[in-house]
Amino acid sequence: MNNVFTQAREAATYIENQGIKEVEVGLILGSGLGELAEEIEDQVVISYKDIPSFPVSTVVGHAGQLVYGTLGGKKVLALQGRFHYYEGYSMDTVTFPVRVMSMLGVQSLIVTNAAGGANTDFQPGDLMMIQDHVNFFGTNPLIGENEEKYGPRFPDMTHPYDVEYQGFIEEAAAELNLSLKKGVYFGFTGPTYETPAEIRMVQTLGGDAVGMSTVPEVIVARHAGIRVAGISCITNLAAGMGAELNHEDVIEVSTKIRSSFKKLVVSLLEKL
Repeated sequence: MNNVFTQAREAATYIENQGIKEVEVGLILGSGLGELAEEIEDQVVISYKDIPSFPVSTVVGHAGQLVYGTLGGKKVLALQGRFHYYEGYSMDTVTFPVRVMSMLGVQSLIVTNAAGGANTDFQPGDLMMIQDHVNFFGTNPLIGENEEKYGPRFPDMTHPYDVEYQGFIEEAAAELNLSLKKGVYFGFTGPTYETPAEIRMVQTLGGDAVGMSTVPEVIVARHAGIRVAGISCITNLAAGMGAELNHEDVIEVSTKIRSSFKKLVVSLLEKL
């Protein structure tokens, strides 16, 4: 674990040396949602492959670069493409960018994802504010030696998604006249989509959306004391609730709703 922090410090130093000195908010942009980074003003763009110890995204719809600049009146650092456990990366690698953001002084993080809707009231194209999550990865990114100066051994997860920030999301949606769903996100490993039986389990346990990301990043962010806001774009109905699933449809629906998504995130940034 200590090696992870050493590598994160080296990566943060490299990023700082590219002229990135002040970061107020981190952004993690999910599948099909990376276009938001193009709205950032006075950009500094850094390819993942140029950052020491940084992994490389292998998923379609993920650009694989950091974009720094001003958005919604805040200095933001956007992760345009994330890393997933199903790609074969370790949990340390999946969450490495969050560790780096912490060392850059990030105090607030907005996580976004494309998710399947398990709630029968949801439709493709809905935006869901994440109120809580369930870790179904079968592991935890904090397993192993803990470095107390970066966070406690046993972090409190009573409010993984900041309650005040949830209020800001609701305010922003109301001001923009956007329909906003709320719910619990279930994180699975993937890369297979869930089975109909698994979706029935999620529904029984109170889940509203399913996906293959976000949960490890949020755990590490909370470990570091970073406040988190989460937004899911519901790109499809989950298995057994509609048509068969494929990644191309996920990207297509993400593209259709990205205008509303971008407006919501920018308005949220203005309120943070």
